[in-house]
Amino acid sequence: MKSYTVSELLSQKVAPNTEVEIKGWVRTFRANRFIALNDGSTLNNIQCVVDFENFDEALLKRITTGAAVHIKGDLVESQGKGQTVEVQAKFVDVLGDSDPETYPIQPKKHSFEFLRENAHLRTRTSTFSAVMRLRSALSFAIHKYFNENGFYYMHAPIITGSDAEGAGEMFRVTNLDAKNAPLNEAGEVDYSKDFFGKETNLTVSGQLEAETYAMSLGKVYTFGPTFRAENSNTSRHLAEFWMIEPEVAFMDLPGNMDLAEDFMKSVIKYILDNNKEDLEFLDNRLQEEDKKKPQAERSEMTLIEKLKFVTDNNFKRVSYTEAIDILRNSKPNKKKKFKYIIDEWGADLQSEHERYLVEKHFNCPVILFDYPANIKAFYMRLNDDGKTVRAMDILFPGIGEIVGGAQREERLDVLKEKMAAIGIPEEDLWWYLDLRKFGTAVHSGFGLGFERLVMFATGMSNIRDVIPFPRTPQNAEF
Repeated sequence: MKSYTVSELLSQKVAPNTEVEIKGWVRTFRANRFIALNDGSTLNNIQCVVDFENFDEALLKRITTGAAVHIKGDLVESQGKGQTVEVQAKFVDVLGDSDPETYPIQPKKHSFEFLRENAHLRTRTSTFSAVMRLRSALSFAIHKYFNENGFYYMHAPIITGSDAEGAGEMFRVTNLDAKNAPLNEAGEVDYSKDFFGKETNLTVSGQLEAETYAMSLGKVYTFGPTFRAENSNTSRHLAEFWMIEPEVAFMDLPGNMDLAEDFMKSVIKYILDNNKEDLEFLDNRLQEEDKKKPQAERSEMTLIEKLKFVTDNNFKRVSYTEAIDILRNSKPNKKKKFKYIIDEWGADLQSEHERYLVEKHFNCPVILFDYPANIKAFYMRLNDDGKTVRAMDILFPGIGEIVGGAQREERLDVLKEKMAAIGIPEEDLWWYLDLRKFGTAVHSGFGLGFERLVMFATGMSNIRDVIPFPRTPQNAEF
């Protein structure tokens, strides 16, 4: 007798009247007869029918919501509504009991806040199992895309001595005694006595290290955990999150925009083609939630429409300067409907501005490029005008900026000047400067926060609900 998953049995790949074996967790047990069984392989449960007269009453009492069970029986065509096949159980064994009085995930609607407090069990619910299957599918699609396009996967270090973003919001890594740290002559902590002999932190980005590999292997990408000690308790921030960062030698800004657009379309098309069941479930969930909101707050597009909006439209490329003119002259700006009024060139765009450009003005995804140098990172290539850099951001509906990238500054003298201007000592990034001394060349890359992508793809409104165990201020549970 072969063991199957629920997905395999429901996909009609197994002929009716076949003897099957299945293991999973009980979602519900009705009328002492009908077990709704789920094993995580699909959103849907399979019904297992128990003839209670042929089973011990003590065993039946143990078949409770959350219990792990092993069932053998015949796969037959179902007489009931909602399923094509069911299992007529001949053998049932309870592998792991679940106390119905204390099991938190009961067959009823739970708030997301409650489920975050029970994050170790929340994937037993339909919503979170769907979200996490989509997260897994997107991870696979990302690796698949880069593998098929000649990129090499690089593991950037998690512990680093450099701050790629220059923001200083980093978690320190040390093995010094917190109560009795060695001090230097100035009375400061002497990090030369620390494990690595210098001050080290958890990385905020693998980009700088990825650039070194791009300048020898040509096309590389990182996909790993990054950390930011930003005290932001919002629905869009995590202290630990995953980043995808490709870097490509001999590629300029237009090539970078081509790559990012093709990449985003490819990974989203993958889930549209391969995860229809989960997407349709999450789409319906969102539409039901929308009905409870005032008309003005409802989404103009369904989840699947939003995803197809990305795959089916060419991304409009617009300079920052042109975007500022559009926003300055827009109705929401003139009527002061924007929370942040645009009145001068050089303003840092907010999510409301980015969404206006995508959803109202152009009605397609937008790539903004050539940003003011003073609002972008030091490693971005300075344009000939001396005030803008070859940066680009991709803007999506409902979320605003989702990808940020740039052509990197390949000129040694210019990079040194930019580092000096913001106080980055050359000795801290001597190896990064070496790339500009030995065979420098035009190169570019971008970064995509993976959880932002998962939020967009699933319609979840809080970033804490798209990562297994969220790390946020005052919260490192599990």
